[in-house]
Amino acid sequence: MTSHPACDIEALADDAWLLRFGDRIDPGLNAAVHAMAARLRTLDPPWLRDVVPAFASLGVFFDATEPPARVHAALRALIEDDGAMSLPASAAARFVEIPVCYGGDYGPDLDACAAELGLTPAGLVERHAAGEYTVAMIGFAPGFPYLSGLDPALALPRLATPRARVAAGSVAIGGAQTGIYPRESPGGWRLLGRTPWTLFDPHRNPPARLRPGDRVRFRAIDSNEFARLAAEGAAS
Repeated sequence: MTSHPACDIEALADDAWLLRFGDRIDPGLNAAVHAMAARLRTLDPPWLRDVVPAFASLGVFFDATEPPARVHAALRALIEDDGAMSLPASAAARFVEIPVCYGGDYGPDLDACAAELGLTPAGLVERHAAGEYTVAMIGFAPGFPYLSGLDPALALPRLATPRARVAAGSVAIGGAQTGIYPRESPGGWRLLGRTPWTLFDPHRNPPARLRPGDRVRFRAIDSNEFARLAAEGAAS
């Protein structure tokens, strides 16, 4: 009996296959997605062009000159190999600590969220910053990380009416997840705080500071440290 989740292969485009591990948000499925992505990057077959992880699926883009059936066969062989679902030693997840200034103008929803959850604002900050999160996928906007691992007791529904403007760097709760807005945009997640880090810069290589599979923790900072880190980032 195999020890990994079942996986179907579906056509995504003329030069892409979709590996579907399931149809729900589940840490085990997401771990299998990232393990397969890491395995493909490590093997680096000549036909591979890119892998794009999602919550429970993996887009595999290949050289359009390669026969799709040959790529399909190679992927099927990997799926049937139990070891392919284990992260290779060379692909250990990165650990990233992100500074966040909670509350006030940085997190306008903090007080209301705490009241809704039956917590003090300080208690909500403590519990949110104590969690260890995983970048389940990047989506919605370039560099936007969907972070799994939120304490279920902190889950909150999105706003009934989204904001027209959410500041870049805003750290928020949306349902059972936490996310960070990489650039100013509309949004309906509950805003707890803001990081001075720039999460997405098209002139940086790579443009996104976080990548799928990264482990993330938040570190609470005050407004003075926020200003200092923001100034250092602007000068770098």
